[in-house]
Amino acid sequence: MRVLNQRAVLDRLRVGGPSTRPRIAKDTGLSKPTVGQALLDLEQHGLVRPIGRTSTGPGRSAVVYEPNPAAGHVLGVDIGRQRIRVAVADLAGSVIARSDERNRCRSATALVRTVRELAERTVADAGLSLADLVVKVVGTPGVPDPRDRTLRHAPNLPGWERPGLLDDLEAELGPDLVVENDANLAAVGEQAHGVARDAEVFVCITVGTGIGMGIVVDGRLFRGAHGAAGEVGYLPYTGQSEEDGRQRGQVEAAAAAESVVALAKQRGLVARSAREVFAAAKAGDERALLAVRDEAERLAFVVASVVAVVDPELVVLGGGIGSNTDLLQEPMEAALRRMTPLVPRIVAGELGDGAVLSGAIAMGLRSARDLVFDRRGAVTH
Repeated sequence: MRVLNQRAVLDRLRVGGPSTRPRIAKDTGLSKPTVGQALLDLEQHGLVRPIGRTSTGPGRSAVVYEPNPAAGHVLGVDIGRQRIRVAVADLAGSVIARSDERNRCRSATALVRTVRELAERTVADAGLSLADLVVKVVGTPGVPDPRDRTLRHAPNLPGWERPGLLDDLEAELGPDLVVENDANLAAVGEQAHGVARDAEVFVCITVGTGIGMGIVVDGRLFRGAHGAAGEVGYLPYTGQSEEDGRQRGQVEAAAAAESVVALAKQRGLVARSAREVFAAAKAGDERALLAVRDEAERLAFVVASVVAVVDPELVVLGGGIGSNTDLLQEPMEAALRRMTPLVPRIVAGELGDGAVLSGAIAMGLRSARDLVFDRRGAVTH
């Protein structure tokens, strides 16, 4: 019972914010002496701390308590084809150290080693070591497969699908490691801190080097039977080609970064990257604008396919390409109206290139807060 009381008091502080013993007693239904003992136990174990006193009128002032943010820390990692991002946050969700480096790795071995080195450096900047972390969450392209400890469907990272890769990551980063699909984490990030805060059913489509999608149903991530829900890059796609008038393949090949460059080339614009194409479109280049329209129509096909199955209240666009909503939204919606009567609200993600990292931290905190309570040894005697 004592442990249950402690948890009830701690949960009240986490959800309702800093408070006093009388207020906590009123909110939880526990007696003031019970709340007082729970606060004493939690403070002794470093889980709550006093932050001052308050007076609500006549009589003595009361001590104000809050959860101790320094009781534990989480690590978030975003492994992308172009960049690797790492952050350390305390239990209040405040990021206390962050790193961001270009991904120059050409093998899985090099990438795992680089992630380890970057994580160690970031953790050291926070005044911690990897052993001090409660939970580590790694976001990566692909679908984690616990059976052979590998990542499936991650062709854009060389060697990343090799068997045992999850074991390699755990050996370098330590236990309590969670590996999650990056598009799923982008959805978690937008749900926790971004544009989808009030949405119960939404999808987050990330378009960059590849295409991925996180699906949230009834406020929770939907992964499917094998973790592959949202792998929209594998949707079959048929479009026009110069050679025979039609081309068949998959959406990722038709609408990810390299295809934007190819679409621009077809319009007579030579660009080295999708970023250059969108920059030219923003500057008013007609060839770039036509390439962007073509890209928007292909993305509209993805949205139309998803909406017919999931019926989301919101479609969040993110990633290096998807974030160009100012250029993509209007032609996407026009194409959608031609394809289907089901036209959802399409919005840009609020978190930009930090969405995956934000989602990793948010997911880590959900586990870490419970783990810290258990490990600090709630007193039962």
